[in-house]
Amino acid sequence: MSKGTSNKVAEWELHNARAMAVRTLEKIRNGAYSNLQLNNTVKQAELDERDVHLMTTMVYGVIQRRMTLEYWLTPFVKKPEKLDAWVRELLYISLFQMKFLDKVPTHAIFDEAINIAKRRGHDGVRKFVTGVLHAIDREGVRSFDEITDKVERLSIEASLPEWLINQLTTELGWEKASRIAMAINDAPAQSARVNLAVTTVAEATDILEAEGFTVTPSKVTPDALLSGGHVASSQAFKDGLVTLQDESAMLMAPSLDIHPDMQVLDAAAAPGGKTTQIATYLNATEGGIVEALDIHDHKVGLINQNAERLHVADRVHARTLDARKVDEAFADEQFDRILVDAPCSGFGLLRRKPEIRYDKTMADSLSLQKIQLGILEAAAPKLKAGGRMVYGTCTILQSENEDVVDQFLAEHPDFELVPTYTAYDLEAQDDRGMVHMFPDDFESDGFFIATLQKKA
Repeated sequence: MSKGTSNKVAEWELHNARAMAVRTLEKIRNGAYSNLQLNNTVKQAELDERDVHLMTTMVYGVIQRRMTLEYWLTPFVKKPEKLDAWVRELLYISLFQMKFLDKVPTHAIFDEAINIAKRRGHDGVRKFVTGVLHAIDREGVRSFDEITDKVERLSIEASLPEWLINQLTTELGWEKASRIAMAINDAPAQSARVNLAVTTVAEATDILEAEGFTVTPSKVTPDALLSGGHVASSQAFKDGLVTLQDESAMLMAPSLDIHPDMQVLDAAAAPGGKTTQIATYLNATEGGIVEALDIHDHKVGLINQNAERLHVADRVHARTLDARKVDEAFADEQFDRILVDAPCSGFGLLRRKPEIRYDKTMADSLSLQKIQLGILEAAAPKLKAGGRMVYGTCTILQSENEDVVDQFLAEHPDFELVPTYTAYDLEAQDDRGMVHMFPDDFESDGFFIATLQKKA
């Protein structure tokens, strides 16, 4: 194996944000999840907070903009895909910095890239990288206007596959699809849910601000705070006063209309964000409990850890169980409320999991539809008459959202659709009361929620 393709990280790389960004991108291209791989890199690297931020920005930026960067690089390197993976990723992070990071001077980008090329490769690689970067700087990148087909142009500009743009256009119209595409690469806001079981929004705000965080209230839900800092490292987070959760995801639990003494089923619960949110409405001394299910043992462990940290473990019972097999564990009409946050394609999460766009297809979405219907089918008999079942996904595709709800209702005349509750009366409901949160609406994750009631 040549020096350039070694998997062993050199000591000098551990102190270099750009070198570690290249290493991370190599692994993500080989199927690793971006957030997990990035977390592993942060733990392995020896970087200060500023360099961790730079590395994170470059990694997510290159994944988000890969189709754009390939379009720009191709005139200078006819077949980027033929390059050694690390050389290609080095050119991509350099091009990303040149075009999207205004505060990084060009000479610094060039010096760092050439140094990495020399130290990871050999003199020929160094000369190649030097030549490509100087040619880009001299000639500039080509305009998107050179692409005459509007779908292809938007696909390259937003780095989204054409099939997804076509599907969104069919479902929502060209204007809405275009707005979503252009918003999908914006940096995600960091939102924290205030743990109302132990504190108030005002108190949590004061505590976070005292720790040095800049905090603003959410426009989506009264339970959320937005912050620019790393809230997961705060004392407020460690003490269980807040937890990380997207604003859109916080909208499911309130529509359940939970009372303190209720029995609630969270059918697909890991890592426990919604489980612990449900638990804040319950009182263990009155018999209130949420049964939280996940198919993986280690994820059930995460639910329990979060419940302990957030001081609601007395109201949470987590167990390993496929939600489609609830008949093995629970009696019919056992639950007052059921939440089904179904496994989905995740296209509402592209800001946080940008690699999804390159891996998933419409066929994947249709395949997931069967799982989603299977969970609803299995859960429905476990709900008491008059009870509510809230169904949601973190995708924006109709096939996994209203199509699933309509199929379920067609086969279950004992259920009816009721309006999904939002505290701020968001302009996100369709004419049937289902909530559609698109990434361009409130700068939050894309999300879908439908509230189903079992007839008394």
